[in-house]
Amino acid sequence: MTMPGPGGRRVPARPSGWPVLRTPKWMLAGGAVLVIGLTLAAIPHRPSTAERAADLRGMVHDLNVDIESCAGGVNDSITALRAIQSGTSHDVKTAVEIANTAAANCSPANSMPMEDLVQYQAPGSLASFHLQAAVNDLVTWGFPLAQRVQTDVATIVSAPTPAAAQRASAQLRRDQQALDAERAVIDRLITSASASLSAHVSPPSLPS
Repeated sequence: MTMPGPGGRRVPARPSGWPVLRTPKWMLAGGAVLVIGLTLAAIPHRPSTAERAADLRGMVHDLNVDIESCAGGVNDSITALRAIQSGTSHDVKTAVEIANTAAANCSPANSMPMEDLVQYQAPGSLASFHLQAAVNDLVTWGFPLAQRVQTDVATIVSAPTPAAAQRASAQLRRDQQALDAERAVIDRLITSASASLSAHVSPPSLPS
């Protein structure tokens, strides 16, 4: 655009306003790619059945590791008790030590594996099976139920009278029943999830 100047000459007029900045096309394309990427990232990943089955197998492995020492202590305590009762062993002191050590291994305050079990969180991919309840039941199986069984064993083998041993034996039977009932709940939850996912995994190995 020109304007009349001195002597009738026409001179260019100064542009009014600020110059218009044009966004390069490559920046527009890059922004579009970024938006698409963020949108895809926001879409939650739905794990496949095979992935969920793998998560279940990994979870049961972790649970077995955490409960192994406590569960093994139950077997050791009952074995020591039967040896004393059958007369194949008269080493009461050792039997009591076995039971007391086993009881301590079931306490989160004394056992790092049990402490880990208390803090364990079931994988989110398995939420529909409510397996956090199985974790909580396994904690209860160990503490206080398994611990009570082991304490009962120590009380029986060190009982000063036959009557005291009989009372402790009755308590042991009650505590073993509670232990078995808790194990049945755990087995049902894990077995149901395994069947649904065709994971072919067994529940945690717990003594009866």
